[in-house]
Amino acid sequence: MAGQARTARNLLIYWMDGVAALLALAFVGMVLTVAVAGKISVPQALAAGGCLLGVCGLFPFLLREAFDTRPAPSVRLMAAGLLSAGAVALLPPVSAGTGDGMWAMVTFLWLSAAVLYLRAWAAVCTGAVVVVLTTAAVVPITRQPWQPVLLLQALTAVVMAGGVWLWRWLWWTIRDAYDGKEAKASLAVAEERLRFARDLHDLLGHSLSVISLKSELAAKLATRAGAEGNAAREMADVRRLAAEALAEVQLAVDGYRTLDLEEELHGVRAALEAAGARCEIDAATAGLSPAARALLAWAVREGATNVLKHSAATRCSITIRDGALEMRNDGVHVVGDPGDGSGLRGLAERMAAAGGTFAAGPDPAGEFVLKAVVRA
Repeated sequence: MAGQARTARNLLIYWMDGVAALLALAFVGMVLTVAVAGKISVPQALAAGGCLLGVCGLFPFLLREAFDTRPAPSVRLMAAGLLSAGAVALLPPVSAGTGDGMWAMVTFLWLSAAVLYLRAWAAVCTGAVVVVLTTAAVVPITRQPWQPVLLLQALTAVVMAGGVWLWRWLWWTIRDAYDGKEAKASLAVAEERLRFARDLHDLLGHSLSVISLKSELAAKLATRAGAEGNAAREMADVRRLAAEALAEVQLAVDGYRTLDLEEELHGVRAALEAAGARCEIDAATAGLSPAARALLAWAVREGATNVLKHSAATRCSITIRDGALEMRNDGVHVVGDPGDGSGLRGLAERMAAAGGTFAAGPDPAGEFVLKAVVRA
């Protein structure tokens, strides 16, 4: 639990402990008052005081039991109920002004703890029973009409029980707010991890595939007489691509994930043609927003990466019109299951997050088709 939430929890609990302590002092004062006035005997005063202090002493424990959850009624709750009933039974037998009927408040103190253990309907029923019983006990003592006494007892029960219930509700609201804040932070961390993993795949997958291809080509050229110059050029390209891959990883780490669509199309054409696949590009990109251009650049890169890694295509076409990208290649017959690749899943997630659509798979004509649509 966060430090601020723990502090709020302790403040709420100690606040209610203070309320219980003040009520205990008030009850002791009333007992001493009626005892000194001779309204009850000393043993009766001691018994009544013991019952009152017992309820007040158990009250903080009852609150702590039901503070974080709604538990089933416990032995402590039943013991506090018996003590409160005993205190009411020991009320002064005659009325002599203020203080006589106030002892009945101990039943509402117990009721305010009981509502934390009971469901709404059970709490209402229990409250009604307590109000009726305390009214029946107070009316003969105060010799007042039962209607105003019943109303006063009902209002006291509602205020005390409702106050304690709101006290716990306040804590649950604070706790849920902090839990939601922590869950949001955890979700943000998880999303950032997913973004980073997806970006590393998207960035390095293409570059490393081209590096692997050019390294293999350079090795073949190095074994041929008179092809040393070509091999050197291919290895220079490998070195350049490795430097670009490192720069792209740094961009991913920093969170700046922008690609230039024209540069990506140019690079994809060069990579595919180096692999022996003729690349035809028909792209109208002038009216696209920067965000749409970046998304389509990611799609072009991922599509080319899959062609290089998973197919032996001899032809690939790339068409872009009004924010809609279509990539076709004729190497589908040797593809294992490209639609299940993490790169395509990551691209689909990226497109969906931006409000676009994405689909990839073989078509009836025997070609592998990648389609991505973004908001132009």
